[in-house]
Amino acid sequence: MTAPAGVFFDVDGTLVDTTYLHAVTWWEGFRAGDYDVPVAQIHRAVGMGSDRLLDHLLGAERDRSRDEVIRAVHGERYGAFLDQLRPLPGAANLLRAVHERGQRVALASSATPEELAAMRKALDVDDVVDVATSSGDAERSKPDPDIIQAALDQAGLAADQVVYVGDSIWDVAACARLGVPCVALTCGGTSRGELAGAGAVAVYEDPADLLAHLDESPLTAA
Repeated sequence: MTAPAGVFFDVDGTLVDTTYLHAVTWWEGFRAGDYDVPVAQIHRAVGMGSDRLLDHLLGAERDRSRDEVIRAVHGERYGAFLDQLRPLPGAANLLRAVHERGQRVALASSATPEELAAMRKALDVDDVVDVATSSGDAERSKPDPDIIQAALDQAGLAADQVVYVGDSIWDVAACARLGVPCVALTCGGTSRGELAGAGAVAVYEDPADLLAHLDESPLTAA
């Protein structure tokens, strides 16, 4: 089988250890907006954009007058961690290995430009990244596939030429809408069973685990 021409990566929770930071700082945002949302429920929604996350957790028919307070507090509290972000095990080496095999490397992220810059600094692999997207590149967030389509457009590749690596069921759902195979990692806190049940074509523990099995993974043979 032919190896995919490109490997696209989610970044938050997939390559950089941010999932639980987002969960806790969203919790602080909800408290500032007078909502008491359990952190476990918030964690399950991380991976959506803020518009989808609020609708998912609070309902689309809510009083939206407190939305900006919620987002602002989350942004402020999460922003305090930006200079402390750490890559997940094997993340940088995985990206370098993909690049060395001649495949295009894309960071298909819907993080804000500031957040993406901080994650790229933590990864320190800009020399092997061909394409990177952020929130401004897509109108709708996951589970809509807009950000993946934006990365495809920038990379000049079609959906059947790439594999996506993510850590949430929202990544898997977005890929399914484009027909892109999604390899999932459990390092974002979602279980193997949930990710496989959502349609992931393979599940690994973290980037290091995927790297250790790279030759027999979907990144080698789509």
